[in-house]
Amino acid sequence: MNLSYKRISVIGGGNIGTQVACVCASKECDVTVYSSRPYAYDGTLEIVDANDCITTGKMKSVTSSLKNAIEGSEFVFVTYPAFKLKELAEEMLPFVKRGMVICVMPGTGGAEFAFSDCIRAGAVLCGLQRVPSVARLEQYGKRVRCEGLRNELFLAAIPADTAERIAMFISSLWEIPCHVLPNYLSVTLTPSNPILHTARLSTLFRNYKDGKVYSKNPLFYGEWNDESSELLIACDEELQELSKKLTKLDMSNVRSLKLHYESETVKAMTEKLCSIKSLHNLHSPMIQTNNGWIPDFQSRYFTADFPYGLAIIEDLGKIVAFGMPNICKTMDWYRSVTGNTEHFKFSDYGIYTVDDLYGLCRQWSQGRRFC
Repeated sequence: MNLSYKRISVIGGGNIGTQVACVCASKECDVTVYSSRPYAYDGTLEIVDANDCITTGKMKSVTSSLKNAIEGSEFVFVTYPAFKLKELAEEMLPFVKRGMVICVMPGTGGAEFAFSDCIRAGAVLCGLQRVPSVARLEQYGKRVRCEGLRNELFLAAIPADTAERIAMFISSLWEIPCHVLPNYLSVTLTPSNPILHTARLSTLFRNYKDGKVYSKNPLFYGEWNDESSELLIACDEELQELSKKLTKLDMSNVRSLKLHYESETVKAMTEKLCSIKSLHNLHSPMIQTNNGWIPDFQSRYFTADFPYGLAIIEDLGKIVAFGMPNICKTMDWYRSVTGNTEHFKFSDYGIYTVDDLYGLCRQWSQGRRFC
């Protein structure tokens, strides 16, 4: 297999990072993993699929030095949660070389803004709407179980004229089609975890207050209910209407979750999400105490999907003057239970009007970088 990129770095040794590193190494790429626990690796990673078939890949190296991890790399996969992206980008900047590809998986969470200085320095940024499959670590530094490989992937890049080559590379790695999106905002507004997780959490813990303890940790998907589906569909519909307000951009690839899950009604959505085999047994983000269970507000379900997921949609609604009561209500719930008022703001990046946003997207589509 003739791959476009051979020297690969993978930032993060978690679920997705382990999968990516093993896939790349199994295709005979030179793979370096950046991990805070390099001592946990023996040099070989394994992927176990739904049929218990094993794919192996031998790492070139594993290091806790970011400089050593990415210096000389052609392609850098970033698998950190959204709230860590800006800090990581600042640490990476001194080692970025012109033409280096930085691929964020998934590419949501404002990645294009977090890595803006890296783009100015000559790096190419790309992001996937969704990760290739469900991945769950069985042993850190050794083995990950991957199920539910997607039939296709969708990718955007900045500058946009680099996307085709990158999509061909991603397609070769996973041996499934990878399609190019018309703009990076089609990745940023993907109604995946930013709506899926937040709708579930805000209904699951709707009555939570300090001191409240739950008797059990429910299955996040396996015990999904109609209340969660109702809010999910309402938030998704608001996002679809918001996308239509961006009349100068092709937002047709921000597909409704009703289409993605082939579920047009609340009842159908509940049945669908309860029935996904690869997700069924996942528990909710909770911590067990002596008295019972409480929400884990340090889980990335909270720390990423609200302030760097749903908040982006909320803030964009303010820019285009479009009200979204269900999305705003969900964000208000998050702020009330966590006390966290920090979140992504377009104004931090000089975007105050929809014309500012159009101008930036036009630069990217014309192959230009951040000015």
